[in-house]
Amino acid sequence: MDRIAEHPILGNSPEGKMVTFTFDGKELSGYEGEPIAVALRVNGVMVHRYTAKRHEPRGVFCAIGRCTDCVMIVDGVPNVRTCITPLKAGMKVETQYGVTGKEGAL
Repeated sequence: MDRIAEHPILGNSPEGKMVTFTFDGKELSGYEGEPIAVALRVNGVMVHRYTAKRHEPRGVFCAIGRCTDCVMIVDGVPNVRTCITPLKAGMKVETQYGVTGKEGAL
């Protein structure tokens, strides 16, 4: 998949150094400083969280940090808006379940 070159809020995507991060335990790579959601998209990840009541998948919707469809657990912190959060080397990104982020919350 192609990278998003121009973000409506963050501007042009940086072409910094390539770094690795993990997504649900799997090692992936992306450019340092680009939104986490962009790095996930390039790696084929489209589902970021599941709703609590119906367990429905959600991914990037607005891409400007206004909705909560792209929230994920990042470095142990739930509800991080991945569409506006810059990627850093070694980040641990996890699929979020419901509003608390924990699978047991379903």
